[in-house]
Amino acid sequence: MSILPPRPLEMTSIRTNDTVRIELFGDLDHTTAHRLLDTVTRVLIDHPGLGELRLGCAGITAIDSIGLSMLLMIRRQADAAGARLYLEDRPLCLERLLDLTGTLDYLTSTSGGPAVVSEGSEQSRSRDCGQHS
Repeated sequence: MSILPPRPLEMTSIRTNDTVRIELFGDLDHTTAHRLLDTVTRVLIDHPGLGELRLGCAGITAIDSIGLSMLLMIRRQADAAGARLYLEDRPLCLERLLDLTGTLDYLTSTSGGPAVVSEGSEQSRSRDCGQHS
């Protein structure tokens, strides 16, 4: 088994009507996760009344506890701003981490509502983190 070198986190965002989608590519870890939180904070400030914040997770190549912590903070910020958070196209490693830590339901459901279905492809879910495409 070879260890893959760390991949810096890259993000692209698209805004349509009351939705912002941020695509994530690379590692969401202790060295990069603060960048995602900073980006989301800026989006929520710049777009008051945002209805949906969608994080495209298919490009995540690794995630650690700090990355998870940032996702939890983002959920709280989105709730406070009245925006629905969607974690889309979750790779298997993210799905496993959320399940293992008991945060899957919290991060994939709306406040007081039913679970939000990830609108991702089965291909992204079958790919584990660390498997570069």
